[in-house]
Amino acid sequence: MISESNLNRYRLFCAVAECESISRAAEMNYISQPAISKAITKMEESLETTLFVRNHRGVTLTDEGKVLYEQLRAAFDIIKEGEDKLRRINELGIGRLHLGASSILCKHMLLPYLQGFIKENPHIQITVDCQSSSRIHRQLADGKVDIGLMVRPDTPDVAFHSIGEIEDVFIAIPDYMENLRLREDGDVFEEANIMLLDGANVSRMHVDRYFKENNIVPKHILEVTGMDMLIEFARTGIGVACAIKQFVQNELDSGEFVEIPLSVPINKREVGFAYMKNAKLTPSMEKFLNYTEL
Repeated sequence: MISESNLNRYRLFCAVAECESISRAAEMNYISQPAISKAITKMEESLETTLFVRNHRGVTLTDEGKVLYEQLRAAFDIIKEGEDKLRRINELGIGRLHLGASSILCKHMLLPYLQGFIKENPHIQITVDCQSSSRIHRQLADGKVDIGLMVRPDTPDVAFHSIGEIEDVFIAIPDYMENLRLREDGDVFEEANIMLLDGANVSRMHVDRYFKENNIVPKHILEVTGMDMLIEFARTGIGVACAIKQFVQNELDSGEFVEIPLSVPINKREVGFAYMKNAKLTPSMEKFLNYTEL
């Protein structure tokens, strides 16, 4: 690594080479002429070569001095380019942000935040990874995702910014419920096709705990891999789907879906943006987290 003293000597060397005068270089750098002469002499002693030829008009580079000057000039140009890029990054707010969320949370909760955030920060490059919440948690721990949108995890290593609650409900179209009542007059969970997410899904685990705590044993279960498909299946009248109420509220309000009443409601879950507590927040992460708190 180049020491600060050597770096300063290299700068003075380039100044003398470009001015072809020790006195003019001294004036430009606001130091004394003897100080520059001493710096050049130390360089020549260290490199065991003569860098300048002195004459009555000033100084000119030797062939060895020209080789050194060309390399140093290229190096200083690269340094300046790096400084200019950093300055541009700071001025424009250029950065990168890798987000993770399940497909359903991405569609209904992340996208509305992204639309406004991108308008305010057009120079931040954003990548979104749509995976299950459990996988997003692993990617956070592995440093593959900066911030994840998920249900509050029960782990101490994650910082969590809550943005609200979600509620799981059972829905169906009115015709399905009417036909079910005409055929049977028993419990919905015993008679209806109960459509649930697959067993590895965090939402499914939450509902399974509800079933166990309330001694509910659905007899006819249809598993689906995504909540959007669950909703579409319910729309076609195949059965009763377990969905997040906030994501079908319009359909419930319009009467397209009806909510099946439960004697004991399913516990609501908190949703928010999570990141690892030991992670160093980048400027892009800080901007996004601040935006979500507005």
